[in-house]
Amino acid sequence: MYKLLALDLDGTVLNSAHTINPRLKLAIQTISQTHHVVIVTGRHHVAAQPYHAELGLTTPIICCNGTYIYDYQAKQVLSENAIDKANALKFIRLADQFKLKLVMYSRDSMLYSRQQPVMYMEKLLEWANSYPVEDRPSIVKVDSFIDALKDAEYIWKFVVEGNDLDHFLQTELIQAHFNGEQSWVDRFDFANKGNSKGNALSRYAADLNIDVKTMVAVGDNHNDISMLQLSGLGIAMGNAEPEVQQHAQLITADNDDQDALADLLLSKF
Repeated sequence: MYKLLALDLDGTVLNSAHTINPRLKLAIQTISQTHHVVIVTGRHHVAAQPYHAELGLTTPIICCNGTYIYDYQAKQVLSENAIDKANALKFIRLADQFKLKLVMYSRDSMLYSRQQPVMYMEKLLEWANSYPVEDRPSIVKVDSFIDALKDAEYIWKFVVEGNDLDHFLQTELIQAHFNGEQSWVDRFDFANKGNSKGNALSRYAADLNIDVKTMVAVGDNHNDISMLQLSGLGIAMGNAEPEVQQHAQLITADNDDQDALADLLLSKF
């Protein structure tokens, strides 16, 4: 019945130690031999690549909450709806006014401020440095986002942390040009307006002539809701908030009990 499996990474395929349970890995690899498996993540493609490779997938990946589709084999952006540079500049200035910590995703790097380090980026940098140089995700500290913007080919999204996000979300710039989705307890992702995991997955499936009713999507956070609603079967993780779970048809165990998800997926495919 089902033809495509769409998987979120953090909080879903990845456990709390940011690793993949061997049984879940085997289940995904088994399903990928006969069905289409695609990763749909809020991550930058450089930060998702190690897991994509570990799973042995050859399919493209949908990144940054549906902002672009990337082909690792061709090292090519297949489609994108990146943030306009003029709007990106306004966003940087507005975030500074609100004293928000900022991360900027450019074409091949994740950038954060040397003056205002973001804790999760510091941890991500430590993780990235555990890989050999040739395979290392590009995470860069910058002195000026505005200077970095000048040389960027694409701006995929911004991630912000701070205490005044409610007012920030209501500003004219955000309302007119950005799609803001909560991606963690105290963190919001901002992509170009209209971008979402669901919208990108819908177009991706259409290009493959796959009916969305024959898709299974699995996720755990607010940015996964659009693809849980879209798919014929939406599965929410046990660690997902109730607001996310209510948009799913099935709820499995949390991401630290990945045997349960492995068994569930194998039963559907």
